[in-house]
Amino acid sequence: MSAASDPATPLLPAPRGRLGGVTDWISDLGAALIAGVSAFGDIALFILSVLRWTFTRLPSKETIVPNFYQIGVLSLPVIALTGTFIGMVLAVQSYTTLRSIHFETRLGGVINQSLVRELGPVLAATMLAGRVGGSMAAELGTMRVTEQIDALASMGANPIHYLVVPRFLGCLILIPTLTIMADFMGVVGGWFYSVLLLNIDSHHYWEKSQEMVGMFDVFSGIFKSLFFGAALSLISCYRGFHCAPGAEGVGRAATSAFVLSFVMILALDLGLGIFLDSLYILLWPEGMSLI
Repeated sequence: MSAASDPATPLLPAPRGRLGGVTDWISDLGAALIAGVSAFGDIALFILSVLRWTFTRLPSKETIVPNFYQIGVLSLPVIALTGTFIGMVLAVQSYTTLRSIHFETRLGGVINQSLVRELGPVLAATMLAGRVGGSMAAELGTMRVTEQIDALASMGANPIHYLVVPRFLGCLILIPTLTIMADFMGVVGGWFYSVLLLNIDSHHYWEKSQEMVGMFDVFSGIFKSLFFGAALSLISCYRGFHCAPGAEGVGRAATSAFVLSFVMILALDLGLGIFLDSLYILLWPEGMSLI
């Protein structure tokens, strides 16, 4: 009796060859594309719902004030400390380069322009994403896991209006103030280190700062911070609302909220920086001396 007719002999699958591998690759690619489009649509619907409730009906004072306190007041110490150290770090890093070309007196302009245009808004948003964004994702994720969000919806309240809109407004409204605080403390920290430790003349420090830093630079930083605050609040709340079950899901939601917020902050900083530089060249093709 042959091996093919023996019932004890296992039947091996025929080799699929290269065509089978290509088919699997195309199938996996299609599944990834479908999942990406579905996730993008889900995020877009979530953002539209938040914006609709924001402009339709504002939350009550009882829900807005605690979120504003949590986002704004409790973030002031870490923002101020971060801004101070960033100003001093800029002084340390810039002094050696400027001294090599005998431009030490321009240290104040370099530090303050870097702060108000780039580092102040980005670092304030990053600190807010780490302190507030992760907290929002973990809090909403816990409410999702323990079915508190479902219970809120069953009582007739809209969870997005009650939970997300106050957090969104808190980040959007308060992050410009936190950015100004970070800029101010960075300027103070840079001045302290430059004048008292590097022996830069205080008059030249402020004179070059006034020459190199204009109102457009300050406006650029505050304008960017609005987009940073909106992005990190929406990402954090979305990750919390779509948290996977269990304690592990809450941890992943908080971690992914910070990581995605940080990446989005950098991407927005690049795009807005290109836009604002183009706007500057369009409005002042020969440059502006002081605004």
